[in-house]
Amino acid sequence: MSSQTLPAAAAPASGFRVVRPRGQILSQVFLVTASVLWLLPLLFALYVAVRPYSDTRKHGYVSLPHDLTLSNFSDAWSQANMGRFFWNSILITVPAVVIVLLLAAGAAFVLTRVNVKINVALLILFTAGNLLPQQVIITPLFRMYLKIPLPSFLADSGLMYNSAFGLITINVAFQLGFCVFVLSNYMKSVPGEMYEAALVDGASLWTRFWTLTVPLCRPALAALATLLTTWIYNDFFWAITLMSSGDKRPVTSALANLQGQFVSNQNLIAAGAMIAAIPTLVVYVLLQKQFIAGLSLGSSKG
Repeated sequence: MSSQTLPAAAAPASGFRVVRPRGQILSQVFLVTASVLWLLPLLFALYVAVRPYSDTRKHGYVSLPHDLTLSNFSDAWSQANMGRFFWNSILITVPAVVIVLLLAAGAAFVLTRVNVKINVALLILFTAGNLLPQQVIITPLFRMYLKIPLPSFLADSGLMYNSAFGLITINVAFQLGFCVFVLSNYMKSVPGEMYEAALVDGASLWTRFWTLTVPLCRPALAALATLLTTWIYNDFFWAITLMSSGDKRPVTSALANLQGQFVSNQNLIAAGAMIAAIPTLVVYVLLQKQFIAGLSLGSSKG
């Protein structure tokens, strides 16, 4: 009986070299290049922050360092009084994030799980709010803030203008639409049989929302919390426009205190920017798993 030769497909794999598709190689090269370009400004700012001002003034910013120091960080902290501005940012960011998530979760639940004829129109309205640039409404908004009164326990000035409550309100208004859109899409993926079973068991609307829906939306809420913290914490436009008292502004606007009238110490400003970026990095590290899980929601669904 003659020996039969194995077909090429059945040949041992040990004799073959795995060849990656060209598209996979190009995608990896693109990702590495994009990562380097993304980190390059951050690394350059850190490089400037650890150099003395005298060194960069003599040799230029794009040069080899002749001396390295950490004194810029301590000087930026003390000269800009960053501890107080950090507290201002906390007073603005934390309430704004909590309020946005609560309102967005409730609105998304009503739009997806309560039969109302205008659900689609309301969802379009929430989403359309994000299409409006901030600069377009700044003039009428500024005049409104000068005329809307507030009780003294919410604002020392008695107005929406120049108050932390005013900044919280405008951040909630601008971030709410995006969060409603994301949460409504995620809640639509929750099986309707779960709600039917809860309804049979006599669960009220509030129980179905708070006990059933909110725990299931935890990855999406964590991802949105990370994004909202970054966006609201890093806000500069509203803080400069709607607040006149420098000691009430968030930490992002406090960096302007490090800039002189005639000479700017860029090393000091870079060190202050590095310090100001620490809270957002901490939030991302703490919520990293939930953030990645929230971004990958629905990626495996057909």
